[in-house]
Amino acid sequence: MRRLDAIRADFPILRAMLRGMPKSANQADSLAEFYAPQADSYDRFRERLLHGREQLVEKIPLFAGAHVVDLGGGTGRNIEYFGDRAAHIERYEVVDLCEPMLERALKRSGNYPQLRAIHADATRWKPAHDVDVVILSYSLTMIPDWRAAIVNALSMLKPGGVLAVVDFYVAAENPLPGCSRHSWLTRRFWPAWFSHDGVRLDSAQLPTLCSLLPTCELTETCAPVPYLPLLRVPYYSFIGRKP
Repeated sequence: MRRLDAIRADFPILRAMLRGMPKSANQADSLAEFYAPQADSYDRFRERLLHGREQLVEKIPLFAGAHVVDLGGGTGRNIEYFGDRAAHIERYEVVDLCEPMLERALKRSGNYPQLRAIHADATRWKPAHDVDVVILSYSLTMIPDWRAAIVNALSMLKPGGVLAVVDFYVAAENPLPGCSRHSWLTRRFWPAWFSHDGVRLDSAQLPTLCSLLPTCELTETCAPVPYLPLLRVPYYSFIGRKP
């Protein structure tokens, strides 16, 4: 019975994912149409799909008065992973193009008064002042011009500031030394699988991050997919510090 109730609760999300990302000339409109039916259950379902976020946040160094920007931060769920350390954050800005998701972030600000929900493009938005931490949590693969998002993230960081990224990926055909190597099937299956929902896996993402920032922490692993126990999707977790 409990299993059936869970499936019923997940049905709006599963239906939206089966339909796929709507085609629109406007990225914000596509995101709103795709995520609006999912927004109420988004956090609960994605806890089982978007792995590594809590572990990433736990490794982010914080000090009193920190300014954190969550680019493509959606519902603002990541602030909760800071736990008691969230009290050290003076300003937490969630920047996203999807208004239905930002509405949930705005509700979350009732418990986190330092949280600001900002409707803007992650490749162009600029904070008023340089920041201490930028988070890109399963958002790079949703941003068509992900290189511009990385450049923008680095431009807003203070010297010594931290860029923290976690996302799905497939390894390059010839990965960097010490990095994971994926099979031919993995490198073709997952990009095709995710593209239906507007998620773009690009094997150049992780090498680009490693080339732009000294790597403080890098983890590459795989995790289960809800309702598909035989499949394990690859993801990486990266923390780099701006010189």
